Amino acid sequence: MYNNRRNQRGGGGKNRFYQRRKICRFCVDNDLEINYKTPKALRQFITERGKIIPRRITGTCAKHQRQLTVAIKQSRQIALLPFVGRPMY
Repeated sequence: MYNNRRNQRGGGGKNRFYQRRKICRFCVDNDLEINYKTPKALRQFITERGKIIPRRITGTCAKHQRQLTVAIKQSRQIALLPFVGRPMY
């Protein structure tokens, strides 16, 4: 019964949430390069725990997200980036 009331939107209030469209920073700026040898640039795309941030959050296009993923994995293999983050304890 409670769920039915919550699902019905009564009134004409503005409850819409508008989120700005994210753009791929690599498509906009052609000078930026995805390279596994630059861990400082790749750190922006991994969390503090070491996970790769998905493209729906970063806003990169599918093409560049694939290149980023490969570059991050290569950088991990030669120990420029960590596989896991620092422990919290």
